[in-house]
Amino acid sequence: MYSSHVSGKYHRAKVAKGSDITILCPICNTRLAGEATWLQHINSTDHCSKAQATGKSASVYPRDPSTPSANFCLICKRSVPMSVWTTHLRGVVHQRLQQNAQYRSQYEQAELGQHGVAISNGDGGLDLGVVSVEDAKKGLQRQLTITLDASAPAVSITGVAIFPSVVNKATSFSASTSKLGKTLVAGTSKNVHVIFRQEHRGRFQDRLEVTFKILSTERTFLISRSLRAVVGNAADHELLRPAAPYVRRGRAPWKHGEVVGEGDRPPALDAVQWAKPLPPSLIPSNLADILSDGNIRDVLNQVRARFLPEFRNATHGQWFRVLLWVEESRMVEDLHTYDIEGAQFTKEGRLYTLPVPGLSEKRPSVVKGDAILAQIGGQGHTHKGYVHHVRRDDICVSFNASFKAGARYTVRFLYNRTPIRRQHQALLASSAASQRLLFPIPGFEGLAQAITPAQYPLTLYNTQIATNAAQLQAVKSILQLRTGAAPFIVFGPPGTGKTVTIVEAIRQILRRQPDARILACAPSNSAADLLSQRLSSLNPSQLFRCNAVHRDLLGLPEDLVPYTFRRNDLFTLPPIAVLRTYKVIVTTCGNASFAYNIGMPEGHFTHIFIDEAGQGSEPEVLTAIKTVATVGTHVVLSGDPKQLGPVIRSSVARELGLGKSYLERLMEMPVYDSQTGRGRSFVKLLNNFRSHQAILDYPNAQFYNNELQVCGATTTINALLGSPVLVSPRWPVVFHYISGENERESTSPSYFNIDEATEVLDYIKRLLKDRQHPVRAEDIGIITPYYAQVRRIRLLLSNECIEGAKVGSVEEFQGQERKVIIVSTVRSTRDLLSYDAKFTLGFVSNPRRFNVAITRAQALLVVIGDASVLSIDPLWRAFMNYVHLHNGWRGDAPTWDTSAPVQMDGNYAAEIRDAAAADVEAFMARLGLDDDDVEGDANMERPFQETE
Repeated sequence: MYSSHVSGKYHRAKVAKGSDITILCPICNTRLAGEATWLQHINSTDHCSKAQATGKSASVYPRDPSTPSANFCLICKRSVPMSVWTTHLRGVVHQRLQQNAQYRSQYEQAELGQHGVAISNGDGGLDLGVVSVEDAKKGLQRQLTITLDASAPAVSITGVAIFPSVVNKATSFSASTSKLGKTLVAGTSKNVHVIFRQEHRGRFQDRLEVTFKILSTERTFLISRSLRAVVGNAADHELLRPAAPYVRRGRAPWKHGEVVGEGDRPPALDAVQWAKPLPPSLIPSNLADILSDGNIRDVLNQVRARFLPEFRNATHGQWFRVLLWVEESRMVEDLHTYDIEGAQFTKEGRLYTLPVPGLSEKRPSVVKGDAILAQIGGQGHTHKGYVHHVRRDDICVSFNASFKAGARYTVRFLYNRTPIRRQHQALLASSAASQRLLFPIPGFEGLAQAITPAQYPLTLYNTQIATNAAQLQAVKSILQLRTGAAPFIVFGPPGTGKTVTIVEAIRQILRRQPDARILACAPSNSAADLLSQRLSSLNPSQLFRCNAVHRDLLGLPEDLVPYTFRRNDLFTLPPIAVLRTYKVIVTTCGNASFAYNIGMPEGHFTHIFIDEAGQGSEPEVLTAIKTVATVGTHVVLSGDPKQLGPVIRSSVARELGLGKSYLERLMEMPVYDSQTGRGRSFVKLLNNFRSHQAILDYPNAQFYNNELQVCGATTTINALLGSPVLVSPRWPVVFHYISGENERESTSPSYFNIDEATEVLDYIKRLLKDRQHPVRAEDIGIITPYYAQVRRIRLLLSNECIEGAKVGSVEEFQGQERKVIIVSTVRSTRDLLSYDAKFTLGFVSNPRRFNVAITRAQALLVVIGDASVLSIDPLWRAFMNYVHLHNGWRGDAPTWDTSAPVQMDGNYAAEIRDAAAADVEAFMARLGLDDDDVEGDANMERPFQETE
């Protein structure tokens, strides 16, 4: 069976494509994948030179993936410590994958000729390649030839059948049955005609089974052939195909040694004279040792047991400092994945320029003032440089005079610890207000009773708020807050105008309290800029947009320039005396510690507002609060705990609580109870001004207790009704079922799906051509969870000269809206036996990402994805049921009962695996085989935190 496996198409496809299992060259200390890559490497000039220098033969054997302390499991493709090898073999995951491999070998066996009978296309099956949509609609016919050897006994053809690759899915192929009962005698042949017909793009794979009977013995047997076709545009597929096979990226060799020279710091780092130093807050060595262990579950248990105290007011700072250290360790490791081997610098004046792949996409994220290290060939002699300028694709770095530009260097980016040191500073700060800020209890409500509509009449700046009861209540409540109250929360679901509400509250405070001083923050520059623009009715002597010293002036909206303070084209701070005169200062949460560190007096700010508070981690948000808030400071948070939370790279830190925002943690407390705290500690905004009813109904039911009301302008939310892209003319939601293939390339672990990308392009082209329902490219947003898919969709749009449509991740669309939103979910697989909710869906299986993605649309929502894969996740399954039952479905029919209630805790992955296993067992029964012996880099997509 092994020899047949090695000659089988699955094994050969893997070999041709390359493998993510790498082997190590002991001479070059380089990891390689695949036989061809290995042979090319050992014959290379560089390898031979190193072999000669070390006195070794260039024809060295690769190091086996197994080590003296671990075995490499070929089934699971990972190293397993010898101490748990036996347990691993008995594990559910290993046995499932082993069963899958055994099933696959049975399929491969069935494709071999038997008893002198052979069917053509034995080398890979019948593959139609890329077929245009037009041709696929018309139908294509091909034939397979059945031949009987000259010396073989006569056989009859007793059955010709097509079986789908996905259980319960309709087949796209059909075969003629006119040869049933026909007899094949020695040396003759007969043809079976196979027809492919399909209306939609995607990848289609079925299985042809031809059953035979030996006339002399009555014995039956079958031979199968895989049938494949890709429906789409051949040119697009060629344009988007992987540039190189995916190989798991290895670490560039690095030798820790002394720094032999250091460049000049950029002037921006000294643009502000700080009165208070930041604490070093280095990771304790005993914690660092645990974090370097590598086994996530062990690390989690040890950190929890050895470093985390009981979580309460007195230990709050200690708890979160540990989590920050855990997160820092992960961020440093992730940053090392961007080390550049063989880098060359170009002298440009007194600086050196270095091209950095992925820089324009902040992969890695580099800002002015960051430090980098450079060493030649892992020799240990290290140069330290400072980044003076960040351009689109390269950086300009200062090194000392001993640095030589012509050499090839290994470059390492150093983690900028300033933001995390500011967070440690906030956590270490003592505050008399800590109880009501961190652990408020009943009695700390902002109001004794909820305000009624008739109370406290206001003359509003934004008169539209007058007709919005919840917004008006929120503004009035903020004006009437008791001193020493818990933070007041404006809970703003999608499209309900929480920023508008906050801006109105700020302006009302300034009208009523001339001595008020307000610090208004947001986790990101874009959100802080938006807040500043909404407050631009204030003049530059009243409003100050405080920017981090390293921020690029080009990144600031032009209309905000008058509200900033600059010296020598660098953002900086005015004197304290001037800072104290501003009525409102707007900055990011990470940069908000400027007030404390420059020496502004405690209690200067009467109010602190945090917009989009759900997006920041608790230490990040507290950076804006804890060092400057006193007992009399009013704190107001606005956000939505049901949307995206903070971006945390460490799974350990997330599990221990760093992934839960300050806003979300507070709202879980009794003070914010939905019954007793509503109107007293928080107000929930209910009027949605963004989306059509069909777009809003599902997230409204899943996340907001059906409380949201559709209040959008009808000319906007009904703009696409009757559009030809709709399945149901009066229902502007479409789910387009497309069976594609998620792929990766080169050393990038990010997924892309060519079939979905081309479908996205088709929707955009159809929308732009429709003159009855005019849509501009700027009205269209394309959301996809994978960076590689973002790049491919952008490439397709560029190729078609379509400019203005925004393509990005869910995180990039938080707080935004578009008339049209198209979602490409990317993940797709036909390996149903391996279905797993975590590894098959990855980033897609996240309720908050889901919520944000589908609530950005005003008039049209189109989701493109593989329904069989998405149905693993209960939230996605229920959404697809919703669309199907409202006649918004396009593509092949669902493979499950869409009218059946969805169990939100259901294990649908196991259900699909079981159905696939039953399908295989039925196939084996047809083979007449006995199956008694058959046993039953996610961070690449997470953006780096803004360095403010």
